[in-house]
Amino acid sequence: MEYISWAWLLIIAACLAIEAFTMGLTTIWFAIGGVAAWVVYFAGAGIEIQIVVFLLVSILCLFLTRPFFVEKLKVGKTRTNAESLIGEYVKVVTEINNINNEGTVKVGGQVWSARSLNDEVIAEGEMVVIKKIVGVKLIVERK
Repeated sequence: MEYISWAWLLIIAACLAIEAFTMGLTTIWFAIGGVAAWVVYFAGAGIEIQIVVFLLVSILCLFLTRPFFVEKLKVGKTRTNAESLIGEYVKVVTEINNINNEGTVKVGGQVWSARSLNDEVIAEGEMVVIKKIVGVKLIVERK
């Protein structure tokens, strides 16, 4: 039955290798489950118990800790260029009026076309928050 020990080691190594290449914070939890099953193997438990421990530990780790680590490590959420503007507060340069198709805001020294989120008229000089980007226009809302 020593081959079971090697099987758990192979599962652990495979999960770690996959995680190293994907960085998706998914297979790392199955590697942890593999370690738990390997420990249970050395404690003398049968293969059924080892598989149950592997699945329980892996799934619990996946669902209970992954969201925390994904948020802390910002996995898969790299905002670049224009997307990084969302949530920023900016000043209206010219009145925003969706009906007349006009309005601009100044963001980091650049003037962008802007439209209001709720079709409201926003006066020059007001502060607004960028909610989304559609094409080359910023969709904004009053602060």
